[in-house]
Amino acid sequence: MKTTYLKTNRLLTPLRKIAWIFTLLVGIGGFFYPKLGLLVIPVMLTLTLMAFFKGRYWCGNFCPHGSLFDALLPLSKNQKIPGFLKSKWFISAVFVFFAVNLTRKMLNAFAAIGTPSFWDQLGLVFVTTYLMVIVAGTLLSLFISSRTWCSFCPMGLIQTISAKLGKLLGAAAKTDVKISLSHPEVCRRCEKCAKVCPMQLKPYLCLPPTNQFTDAACIKCAVCTVNCPAGILQLAKENGIPAAKESQNVKAV
Repeated sequence: MKTTYLKTNRLLTPLRKIAWIFTLLVGIGGFFYPKLGLLVIPVMLTLTLMAFFKGRYWCGNFCPHGSLFDALLPLSKNQKIPGFLKSKWFISAVFVFFAVNLTRKMLNAFAAIGTPSFWDQLGLVFVTTYLMVIVAGTLLSLFISSRTWCSFCPMGLIQTISAKLGKLLGAAAKTDVKISLSHPEVCRRCEKCAKVCPMQLKPYLCLPPTNQFTDAACIKCAVCTVNCPAGILQLAKENGIPAAKESQNVKAV
């Protein structure tokens, strides 16, 4: 049966509502003041470090590009994201393309090190990359689904790798949060959580014994939790299912 995806508010916090300004500031304003592109460096470092402890939490809560794409939701066709765009080979191919392209541009920029134009040239490397994502991501948002780009985003892959490393080393055990099903017996598999999920995942398929959603592609944006008719989905730490306060919000369905 074909899933019908629903349009619902995805900009749930003040930051998520305005973060897209940073994307346009760098991607467009950077052509007038290239040093703006240098702001991307701390962003990349921050999202990589955050992923080590919390998975792709950055994507769903802080990412400026994600904010832009979610803001485009009312204009999006909101169709099913083609499976091949989520495939490992496609994600890897896009990552290699961006890595090679970024490396080539950075080597050209570093050839000017020591000259007055060096920082401008280095900043422009990230400006052009940001603009490329704006254009490609916006088109995919409008004609397929708002978070289509996020399905194969190179930064998403970096976060996934960092998250796996954090889990392997035990760093994420006390910090990571996952979509959690507090009362499995109440869930009626209405699949609304899947219909509103920006990444088009299936949060209701939480796995026992912790009844948590373990898909690495989850961006932990909490859109599914606020749209669950039964009020039984929430973000929780591992084995941290729900406190009494959340339990009071359970609805009969």
